Amino acid sequence: MDKIKILLDTDIGTDIDDAVCLAYLLAQPRCELLGITTVTGEAQKRAQMASVLCRAAGRAVPICAGAETPLLIEQRQTQAAQAVAVDRWPHDANFPPGQAVPFLRETIRQHPGEIVLLTIGPLSNIGLLFAEDPEIPRLLKALVTMGGWFNNKTAGLGPLEWNAIGDPHATAIVYRHAVARHRSIGIEITGLVSLPAEEIRRRFTVPLLRPVLDFAEVWFRGMNRLYFHDPLAAATIFNDDICAFERGAAEVELISPKLMGMTHWKADAAGRHEAAVAVNCDAFFAEYFSVF
Repeated sequence: MDKIKILLDTDIGTDIDDAVCLAYLLAQPRCELLGITTVTGEAQKRAQMASVLCRAAGRAVPICAGAETPLLIEQRQTQAAQAVAVDRWPHDANFPPGQAVPFLRETIRQHPGEIVLLTIGPLSNIGLLFAEDPEIPRLLKALVTMGGWFNNKTAGLGPLEWNAIGDPHATAIVYRHAVARHRSIGIEITGLVSLPAEEIRRRFTVPLLRPVLDFAEVWFRGMNRLYFHDPLAAATIFNDDICAFERGAAEVELISPKLMGMTHWKADAAGRHEAAVAVNCDAFFAEYFSVF
C-alpha cells in the first residue's frame, strides 16, 4: 500500500469539520501525516485540540502553532470556541508561537516532490511560507485547498468563502504561485455534503471520534448539522471517484473592499489549477467512514 505524505494546515477549533478531517487523516492507512500547523486566533489552543486527536489515535505527530493574524487586514477569527472541551482529554499543552512556517519549510525541503500540502483554514501560514521561500511551491507534490467558490458566477461575481476572505492577501499570494498540482474544493461543492447532529451522535462512537463528538457538541449549540467541508477535501487525495474537477485559471480579488478574497474562476483546459465541479456524496461517506 503506497502511502501519501501529508502536511495539514488547519484552523481547528472554529468550525467542527477541521477536527472531523484530522480524525480521518489519522485513521486513513494511506496517510503518512508528517505534521500539523495551526492558524488564526488562539493558534496555541488550536494546537492543543490537534494534540487531543493525535493522542486519541496513539500517534506522535509534530504540531506547530502558526500565524494568529492575517497579513494586512484585521483578524476575523479571534477565538477557538471548541477549545473549551480540551481539558477533558489528554493533550500536550505547550506549543511555542510562530513555529509553523519554519517547520513547513524544513519539512518540504526534506521531501522534495513528495508532499501534499492540505490547507483547510485561512492561508496566512502558507502565504508567508510562499513569500519567504518562493521555491517551496515547486517542491510540493500537490497543494489541496478547501476554500473559495468556483461555480459559474453572474458577471464574474459570486459568494465569498470564509477561508479565502480570512486573509485575502495570503490567498492571493498562494494562488499566484505555480504548484505542480493545485486543487481547490470550493464551498459550493463541500456545502452539499452534510449530516444532521443526531446522525453524527449515532455514528461517532469509535474511540478516535469520541473527542471529535465532544468538540462537536460545542458546535451543535448553534448549528444542527455538520458540513464535511474539510474532510471532503482530504478524501479527494485518496479517492479519485469522489469529486469531478475542471481545469482553469483562478484569480483572487484584492481591489474591491467588499469582495476581497473572492475567487474569480475561468475554465480553461490549459489552466494550471483544478476546481471541483461535482461531488458524489455517497462515495464520500463510504470513504470517510471506511477508515474507522
